[in-house]
Amino acid sequence: MGGAIARRLKEGGFEVSVWDRTRNKAEALGVGPVADSPADATRNADVVISMVTGPEAVRVVYFGENGAFQASSNKIIVDMSTTGPGIAQELERGAEFNGARLIEAPVIGSTPAVNSGSLFILAGVPRAEDLGAARPMLEQLGEVHYAGDPRSAAALKLIANSFLGIVSTASAELMAAGTVHGVDPEEVLTILARIWPGLRVREAGFVKHMHEPTMFAMRDLLKDLDLALAFYKSADPSTVPLTSLTRELVARVASEAPDLDISAVVKAYAAPDAISVRQKQEVG
Repeated sequence: MGGAIARRLKEGGFEVSVWDRTRNKAEALGVGPVADSPADATRNADVVISMVTGPEAVRVVYFGENGAFQASSNKIIVDMSTTGPGIAQELERGAEFNGARLIEAPVIGSTPAVNSGSLFILAGVPRAEDLGAARPMLEQLGEVHYAGDPRSAAALKLIANSFLGIVSTASAELMAAGTVHGVDPEEVLTILARIWPGLRVREAGFVKHMHEPTMFAMRDLLKDLDLALAFYKSADPSTVPLTSLTRELVARVASEAPDLDISAVVKAYAAPDAISVRQKQEVG
């Protein structure tokens, strides 16, 4: 997704340099100079945007050897990764210590939304006016929603992805329940999509079991649910049974198909169970 963000910014007329742990991926983008390290990418930038896979990757990018904070004085740091409130607070303190300003900016949407400039960006800064020079770049990527301070923006992203996991798993369950009773899967999806319109973008996955190309991988949803559960359980009351059950089902599928799109959660209700039900009905 970081590559799509770089391309979108380049198309919008912004000068872009890129860094990736796998250098040839950065070179393949062809959007601008390829940096040797996060610090190198930061050095001549006005705004630094990061989109990485999780908490440890964020720490490496910013706090590690040749990390971005080594060259971040007077820079605006925009972290779009999904990492949770704790990391957002670490980054905020690190940015302040190193003379930079942090905008915590996790997003709702995947690569197609980046390409069309329709991300929903949860911008976390102390005050809305603190978005400053980063706003034009963020608006090139989508709608900017002021979400409060960085911690609040990070928490809202975990809530959003918890909901995505819950409704995706519920949709898979009801698709299977309808199908085993002879209801046309496309009709089931039509009804469910009236209630959750976002289901339509994964119609091929839920109806035809085509889970590639991947928009949001099972392993990444599992990572986000783990982050969310840790966050929810850090305060009382911490009862989140739906999120916990969703995490169990997602983990089961992710252990076998980590790189498939989250529509692959239908595999949690796959043929063996359905066949078992049909056999019992036929015997009855």
